[in-house]
Order: sequence, then C-alpha cells, then structure tokens
Amino acid sequence: MTIEENVRKQIGQELKINQSSQCPYVVVCYHCFYDNGVISIVFEYMDGGSLSDLLKKVKTIPEPYLAAISVQVLKGLIYLHHQKHIIHRDVKPSNILINHRGEVKITDFGVSAIVDSLSGQRDTFIGTCNYMSPERIIASTYGYRSDIWSLGLTLLECAMGRFPYTAPDQDGWNYFELLAAVVDQPSPCAPPDQFSPEFCSFISACVQKDPKNRLPAQELLKHPFISLYEDLHVDLASYFTTSGTPLATFST
Repeated sequence: MTIEENVRKQIGQELKINQSSQCPYVVVCYHCFYDNGVISIVFEYMDGGSLSDLLKKVKTIPEPYLAAISVQVLKGLIYLHHQKHIIHRDVKPSNILINHRGEVKITDFGVSAIVDSLSGQRDTFIGTCNYMSPERIIASTYGYRSDIWSLGLTLLECAMGRFPYTAPDQDGWNYFELLAAVVDQPSPCAPPDQFSPEFCSFISACVQKDPKNRLPAQELLKHPFISLYEDLHVDLASYFTTSGTPLATFST
C-alpha cells in the first residue's frame, strides 16, 4: 500500500470490476487478499495462456478458428459494454486468454473505465498505444466502439502473423510515428488475395476511422464471417491443445 496513489486506484479499479463480473467470456476473479504489504488476486487459471502466446507457436491463426474465437470475444464485449457499462480500453492479443477446453476469455481490467453516464463516453488517454483507436489518440471522446477498433487490429494481427501497421524502417515504430500512422494513414485491411471476402469485410467493419461507422459487438456477432464456418463445428479445444503452448493437465 506504499505504492503511488494512482497505481493504488488502478488496482482497486481492477478488483472492483473483476469481482463484480460474472460471465463465461470474462476471466473469473475468485478472491483477493492483502498480506504483509502485498495485494494478491486469485484468478481463474487459463492454461493455454494468451492469443499472444499462441501466435508465438503457430505464427498465424486460420480463419475458421478466428471466427470461433471472435464469437466468444464478442460475447464478452457485449457483456462488458451493455451489462457492466465498461469500456475495456486494452483489448489486445495478450489480454485474450484461452484454455484446454477451447474457452476464450477477456482479462485485465486495470485500465478499464466504468461508464456511468448514459452517453458512454470517456476522454482519458490510457491503454496500450498500439491498439488505440484514432479517436482516443487525438484525445477525443470515445465510447464502446473504441474496443471494436482494438478487436479488429487484434484479429488482423492473428490472421497475418504481424502487427497490421508496417513500420517505416527496420528499426520499427517509435511512439509518435505509430500514433501518427493510426491517425493519418488509411485503416489497415485484410489482403483480399489471402483471406475470404467475409473476413475482409469483418475487419473493415471493425477498423473504420469514424467510430460511428464501426459495427457494435451485437451486429458483428451477426456478420457473415461469423456464420461462414458454423457448419464446420470448429474444435477450439483440440486446436489450442495441439497447436499452442503445452497445456497443464488435470485429473477430473
């Protein structure tokens, strides 16, 4: 408790959100306790790690699995946005966790915003800059659809195996170059010669520069990309178990 006040508030925010969230698509917070100057939080164990961990193994995730992953993430966002009135503000591959049962869950609410107003708007600048929406970067008001932009970049990165914006040189991005690129350059897109029209359309619906033109999570759940692979009965459990990080096994 000797940490800076703003960090202490951030921890309190995370605890408040996690303990009040009851959704199969959000990582469960079972308990928290304070002992000898340390705050400990007991979370549901997601033995597959994150999508970021998975990408290190598989390099790219095929469309059918991305569609199945998207369904679960979208349901998690619908819960956060419309039942809890929360803007996550940090949707990215490392904050989407997976397990051996094929479950996909959103985690890390340390920088989330509880939105009390009916307008659902915030104007603070916080989160991981790589996945920030243009309206957040320019310090404009933003709402739930800022999470949709981040989801679009996350899924495109999973599909392509690299961050969707190309750095100007081999040294990579610096902070200001990246922010300028997100604001000034055209939105990234899924290459049509590599992906289905449905996936390209889905990504485009997520990464519209104007948030009013982005589809909300409820509409994205009805998008043709989501239904494209439904008949395949995609087995995420098998995919996560055989393709990703070695998973812990438990006797039942």
